[in-house]
Amino acid sequence: MSDALKHECGIALVRLLKPLEYYKEKYGTAFYGIQKMYLMMEKQHNRGQDGAGFASIKLDVEPGQRYISRVRSNHSQPIQDVFKQINERVSEELKAHPELGDNMTELKANIPYVGELFLGHVRYGTFGKNSIESVHPFLRQSNWMHRNLILAGNFNMTNVKELFENLVELGQHPKEMADTVTVMEKIGHFLDKEVMQLYQDCKAEGYSKREASPVIAERLDIGKILARSAKNLDGGYAMAGLLGHGDAFVFRDPAGIRPAYFYQDDEVVVVASERPVIQTVFNVPFESVQEIDPGNALIIKKSGKVSMQQILEPTVKKACSFERIYFSRGSDAEIYQERKDLGKLILPAVLKAIDSDTDNTVFSYIPNTAETSFYGLVEAAQDFLNQRKNNYILENRNTLTADTLQELLAVKIRTEKVAIKDAKLRTFITEDSSRDDLVAHVYDVTYGVIKPEDNLVIIDDSIVRGTTLKMSIIKMMDRLKPKRIVIVSSAPQIRYPDCYGIDMAKLEGLVAFRAALALLKERNLYHIVDEVYAKCKAQENFSDTDVVNYVTEIYDQFTNEEISDKIAEMLSSPEINAEVKIIFQTVEDLHVACPKNLGDWYFTGDYPTPGGNRVVNRAFMNFYEGKDARAY
Repeated sequence: MSDALKHECGIALVRLLKPLEYYKEKYGTAFYGIQKMYLMMEKQHNRGQDGAGFASIKLDVEPGQRYISRVRSNHSQPIQDVFKQINERVSEELKAHPELGDNMTELKANIPYVGELFLGHVRYGTFGKNSIESVHPFLRQSNWMHRNLILAGNFNMTNVKELFENLVELGQHPKEMADTVTVMEKIGHFLDKEVMQLYQDCKAEGYSKREASPVIAERLDIGKILARSAKNLDGGYAMAGLLGHGDAFVFRDPAGIRPAYFYQDDEVVVVASERPVIQTVFNVPFESVQEIDPGNALIIKKSGKVSMQQILEPTVKKACSFERIYFSRGSDAEIYQERKDLGKLILPAVLKAIDSDTDNTVFSYIPNTAETSFYGLVEAAQDFLNQRKNNYILENRNTLTADTLQELLAVKIRTEKVAIKDAKLRTFITEDSSRDDLVAHVYDVTYGVIKPEDNLVIIDDSIVRGTTLKMSIIKMMDRLKPKRIVIVSSAPQIRYPDCYGIDMAKLEGLVAFRAALALLKERNLYHIVDEVYAKCKAQENFSDTDVVNYVTEIYDQFTNEEISDKIAEMLSSPEINAEVKIIFQTVEDLHVACPKNLGDWYFTGDYPTPGGNRVVNRAFMNFYEGKDARAY
């Protein structure tokens, strides 16, 4: 994605099922769990670069011993910083007490971070300050072991205000109105109630207070706590929690918007936001890694028992399609093929744009994450060329000469690496994004590979705001002096804001929305904007389930091609000599390529939760009223 776009976070959880002595003997280290957590977090670095956090729990410790450790960082390299802090602390203790290295009981008792249960998080902040207080995991502390709660997640809630008010009604005084804090406090409230009820039961059964503690741990019903806590949640989420005594859970939203995968054997239980992370770190096959079902929680009891339990009734599955288009690592076998298919499926539109003249066309891609779609596009183009060769041979089989045939077979699809991103330059520019001349040089080009009669086809993952296209890519491509520049988006037009974890909260930032407004003005239809505003305003106090997304009416007047052509016009500038065309994937072909991830609200306005309709209408009202504010 050539436009800078921040994204949802990543989670990693490891539960060791054997004593530490087992890992020391088999793998040569008692720090097996910590090492695996480091790898899992690094392999999800693509999901978060604003911050990282790590928490661990030691099981069955004596009273007075520290059993919860946590470290967080919002440094420029947060994962490395987190584990640097851990390694320094561990090394310091081992240097002072080298005898601990071979005594697993003493090692666990005296060195922080050594334990059986680990939770990690990598963060991309969608809004707010990138302070250390915003970095997960969050910790809710108590002297009751069972009531300690550690929470980390990949989520955004659309109804934070409502959830906050629910806590106030329960008698709480939350310290801030943030979704992570609000969700944690809500879970914590019902955790407290459940623990107290279990204590009363144990007391009635004759247990002493000390005897009751392990009984409470055994009887604690995590599914019941989550079901009561999640009743009013509206959003996309995959949240992971640890309880102080050793229970753990990972809970996924009913529409499966945010991803979560797990693996278990007799040594470990592992959860991550992406399947190939688990495959690589634990060297297990594709089929051994399972998806946590939407609306379900994977629950790991202190005893090591693992179960999948339905918490909320699953809705129609609307897993985020951006995971497949762009965000998840392309090393997943399914995602790799899906991205290739996205490139293949858009070839007919490309051929139309270049008048099927593949002989005088160079294919390339920007940025590197579009490379897999590029392979699919080029394979489809080669198939097209081969079919053209076959037809020619069949039609002229009686007159073909060896030289003519050799000349025909020598024709290939032309591919070149025409753009190179200058990462250091881009990093510098972020300090002052208003310097347009610098922005224009974020990409450098390869000279000498384009002829004046050539079309230059560039495939991108998606086009969100169009800023980098206008200020950098198109200008740089024009320096190569092609006849025509065709920008291809492997995703459809992004028309609506996201409210489930991606940094797309404002309508006016979307180039497709600006193009639709421009067309309305040109055709004297701008009164539709006023009408949509009136309809949105009339719903302002409706309950979420009654709200309708009226912003779709802004686009209803135009075909996809009309909006694409207007975007091309808007992103060109007078000094561009080449003809500029912009092509987008269709929603229908997106579903063909990515059949398991049908969450397409960015493109269609079909939000998977009721809160989405309220958010898009609020975003439109903010635009209309000139408010520079988020819609949730």
